[in-house]
Amino acid sequence: MALALITGISGFVGSHLAEYLLGNTDWQIAGTVYGPVDNVVHLRERLTLFPVELSRAAAVRDVLEATRPDYIFHLAAQPSPTLSRNDPWFTLENNIRVQLNVLETVVHTGLTSRVLVVGSGDEYGQVLPEDLPIDEDTPLRPTTPYALSKIAQDYLGLQYFLSHQVAAIRVRPFNHIGARQGKGFVAADFASQVAEIEAGLRPPEIRVGALDVSRDLTDVRDIVRGYHGALTQGEPGEVYNLGSERERTTRALLEALIALTRLEVRIVQDPERLRPSDVPRVVADCRKLRSRTGWRPEIPFEQSLRDLLDYWRGQVGCKKQ
Repeated sequence: MALALITGISGFVGSHLAEYLLGNTDWQIAGTVYGPVDNVVHLRERLTLFPVELSRAAAVRDVLEATRPDYIFHLAAQPSPTLSRNDPWFTLENNIRVQLNVLETVVHTGLTSRVLVVGSGDEYGQVLPEDLPIDEDTPLRPTTPYALSKIAQDYLGLQYFLSHQVAAIRVRPFNHIGARQGKGFVAADFASQVAEIEAGLRPPEIRVGALDVSRDLTDVRDIVRGYHGALTQGEPGEVYNLGSERERTTRALLEALIALTRLEVRIVQDPERLRPSDVPRVVADCRKLRSRTGWRPEIPFEQSLRDLLDYWRGQVGCKKQ
């Protein structure tokens, strides 16, 4: 029986990946956790969890020697572009060091694991109109320390493939949404505000940043299904985009969320939510992954928003009690 190790298994994406693998493979699933494990409590009896700080090379070695995984989904990272602007070095140090520790340990323990290196659509950064839709050959023009850290992770995967024959498959997922997504991301920020207004915890106004930028939004459950396909069927050393291949404005996202409630709300622009160098339009070209694995998103956008809003209603309900 194969064993898969998910670093950051208790995070937003890691918990959905664990659910997908438990429901669709016969693999044993292990994962590393750092901090709260609320997102995987319901799976606890079916997982082997390792509380560990992955910035410590010895700790990474201990986990990989204990599990000797056939597959490694490396999801653990500082995921927020906003936080990276406030503390660039923490993001760079954390994301690069942890990726390096995983790859170095695979080499020095003689593992033949297939390793999923998770980059980001943010790597493409300042996309020009002529670049759309964005394929894997589009130039990388990072606009945040987070994006730069993801480029470093991405290219570490390539370097270890070329230098050490590590079976690293690289992915660049675009924005993903769904239940368990925390604040700091536009869809979750809107959903949490709507839930708080419904519960009477804030006045009936939603604070927003730029509404006319467009983004490529995909349900997290489709993203993790794509991760599985990429790691099991992808070509080592190659890189694959994952996205909906459809652009939606932030305004359309907000209007769709408001349509799921009976609220009368005001929209208030908050200067603190405006981002420097915000890219006007983003839409992915995912033909490379589709031709390799047949993957394409399946979950309707409205379902993703409904599940995200219901999650935040539950979170707000717990706080209100």
